[in-house]
Amino acid sequence: MQHRIIVLGAGYTGATAAGRLARRLRREDVAITLVNAEPDFVERVRMHQLAVGRDLKPRPFSEMFAGTGVRLKLAKVTGVDVDRKTVAVLGTNGAEELEYDSLVYALGSGWNDQGVPGTAEHAHEIASRPGALRLSERLARLDAGQSVVVVGGGLTGLEAATEIAEARPDLDVALAARGGLGDWLSPKGRRHLRKVIAGLGVTVHEHATVTGVEADRVATVDGASIPAAVTVWTTGFAVHPIAKATALEVTDTGQIVVDETMRSVSHSDVYAIGDAAMVTGPGGKPLRMSCASGVPTAWQAADALTGRLTGGKLPNVPLRYFNQCISLGRKEGLIQYVTADDRAVGAALTGRLAAVYKELICKGAAWSVANPTLIPTRRRRVVLEPARAASPARTPA
Repeated sequence: MQHRIIVLGAGYTGATAAGRLARRLRREDVAITLVNAEPDFVERVRMHQLAVGRDLKPRPFSEMFAGTGVRLKLAKVTGVDVDRKTVAVLGTNGAEELEYDSLVYALGSGWNDQGVPGTAEHAHEIASRPGALRLSERLARLDAGQSVVVVGGGLTGLEAATEIAEARPDLDVALAARGGLGDWLSPKGRRHLRKVIAGLGVTVHEHATVTGVEADRVATVDGASIPAAVTVWTTGFAVHPIAKATALEVTDTGQIVVDETMRSVSHSDVYAIGDAAMVTGPGGKPLRMSCASGVPTAWQAADALTGRLTGGKLPNVPLRYFNQCISLGRKEGLIQYVTADDRAVGAALTGRLAAVYKELICKGAAWSVANPTLIPTRRRRVVLEPARAASPARTPA
């Protein structure tokens, strides 16, 4: 008689939630299943590095969760029925249906082409490992002097443009930003960003909203045409569409509406974390889609679910920001300190020290996911009414 917990998605948030639940709950009381389409953990914050051909350390889930009690199910999620409390998946054994008592939805997000004509056909994305690998192959085929345009002046765009320019100084790299370059940063942060960008030879097109993408150029709202043998699209993220097809209460963008414990406001046995959830932070502002936002929501959900299953206290930790960490190639970085609601303050860390700081943050995040049981804690017994005995997965005839 085990309480069946299914975690959908094994990015930073899903893998963190599964590991945290395994640390806090007794294996005799719960069965934790982590569903993911790929066998390895993907460090999404390093996809710009993968895109320029840098090797990333493989992190197989079979090793990460060995001995934790977490069962890994390699399969693609094809549907969720929150009324019947089932998840439809497609894996090596074909189509299956998994039953749950509690669901943690962490399917995250992918790139967002914003509906701009030609983007889906001609642009590359680095929101996923396959996308970053395709871009890597394309960049490797470019001859010296050919042009690369990164569309989007946010954190992902800045990291992509500087990484490509540093790794391939023979290319003509440009960045097209809808607003001013780094206009959300502090004066110190903007000065350092402009200095690094100029030093790497990146051409910046500010206030240049892209309205169309072709095979060899991008068009902007003012009628300009920017040559682009390769276009890299980094204008934000779109959530996985499955949630919007369920009976869950979601926003217009498909994010699941949750309370302060990450529990769905419409279905009490469902928790949503990371990019998949509409989470309100300090000042009533939605948290931005990022690893910095997602991991704390995973902690909150895991601790809330543990508390409800064991009769313990519910978490009461406010979600807030401390800084924005930006890689500017391998040798430079920018750590912009921010208020709780993510507004820049005057202080910023720059240069080589900032690059080291960012690298430590990335390594720390991956380590915490890859070593879910090395942080000591006391496992708690489930004291609420046990769920019905787990039944085997059903395979459609």
